[in-house]
Amino acid sequence: MAKSSHRFVCRQCGHQAAGWLGRCPACQTWDSFETMASPASQNKSVGTDVLTLSQVPVEETTRLTTGLTELDRVLGGGLTPGGVVLLSGEPGVGKSTLLLAAAAGLAERGRRLLYVTGEESAAQARLRAERLNLDLESLHVLAETEVSAIIEKAQSGPWDALAVDSIQTLRVSELGGQAGGPNQIRESAARLTNLAKAKGWPLWLVGHITKDGQIAGPKLLEHLVDTVLYFEGERDRPLRILRSFKNRFGSVNETGIFEMTGAGLGEVQNPSAIFLAERPRGASGSVVAPILEGRRPLLMEIQALVSPSSLAMPRRQSLGVDPARVSLLAAVLEKKARLKLYDRDIFINVAGGAKISEPAADLAIVAALASSWLDKALPMDLVVVGEVGLAGEVRSSGRLTERLKEAARLGFKKAVAPTAESETIKVKGLTVNGVSSVSELLVSQLGLAQPRAGSARPKNDDD
Repeated sequence: MAKSSHRFVCRQCGHQAAGWLGRCPACQTWDSFETMASPASQNKSVGTDVLTLSQVPVEETTRLTTGLTELDRVLGGGLTPGGVVLLSGEPGVGKSTLLLAAAAGLAERGRRLLYVTGEESAAQARLRAERLNLDLESLHVLAETEVSAIIEKAQSGPWDALAVDSIQTLRVSELGGQAGGPNQIRESAARLTNLAKAKGWPLWLVGHITKDGQIAGPKLLEHLVDTVLYFEGERDRPLRILRSFKNRFGSVNETGIFEMTGAGLGEVQNPSAIFLAERPRGASGSVVAPILEGRRPLLMEIQALVSPSSLAMPRRQSLGVDPARVSLLAAVLEKKARLKLYDRDIFINVAGGAKISEPAADLAIVAALASSWLDKALPMDLVVVGEVGLAGEVRSSGRLTERLKEAARLGFKKAVAPTAESETIKVKGLTVNGVSSVSELLVSQLGLAQPRAGSARPKNDDD
């Protein structure tokens, strides 16, 4: 009996099997397998020569700038001819709005982008562009979901770039399964990518994400593209952050910051001012930390609330900071500074809905916790930066000069930094105080007596 060429694939994670399975062994999803027919397009081997890297010709490429400074920074300077960019994010975060704004920016520079919409009708795309006050005459839209029709229309026009919103709505008629299935996504993305490479067009693909925050479809989709961008933001907050998680043509550490307004997305040229705009004066538990987002230093307010707990297991909750990191730093304060935290509820928040992942914020978190525990406010013109180790030592942080220059630019007069770096840092208008341990920070900034090994914990008014 001839063996069937059909295979089965999980629509959730893309796992393949020779026969139908009730439950996917990879992602444990029930009833997710569907038939995957052999793709209509097959790769043909092409004879090539083996070359040394010195023999490989280098092609000079000119990037296409969108006019959106924040977006171009994340892309590494603009769109690369033939490069494929995958843009993903939560529903309603503003992916289509960002894409239309980029299309309008390209049009202002004499570039023609074909915007393929599979989710919205052409009329809905026009209404969105009108709401954003974009030039309707310079934007070209195609409402289509069949890949072969999209390729045919694209090849017949004088385009400089192509955008598809979204890849999950496309389908290849020769393949089985519905649009959005792993096989359909894989083949649709492969055919559009081949077109973009052949024409030298930058290609935008908008992708949905699952409830787990992962890009929907097979993992191959992320490997196929050149750049993967995530557009993040809370629906009830205007701030939007664009992050790069993969970029073959630039850094993956860059971020772009936007603000959602009634007129669409606006670029935030001074994000530190937004994060600190509503900082309370004279409040305990509030500390400003200079954080690096890519190559850009940002000042973010870290807030802490330490209060007596009536629970057998006090709460440890944080927004914008890794909860495990907060628990670790609380343990360091408990052990090395003798602060009584084991029976307290601890809450940490990064104001403005921002997220901090680098350890340079450790010392600021420690300062905020101690400030709240003592109910004593730190100076408003103070910034705190440094990594904290398990022994309570304060470790160096990268690019400290750039961080402190940003603080001085925004009017801060004092800084607490690791001793190893502070001795060589000279920033005009800023006094840098070096500390080598958590205890030194508490003594110099909060007036807490230097704890001795084996001494009892200091008491506060709640004891």
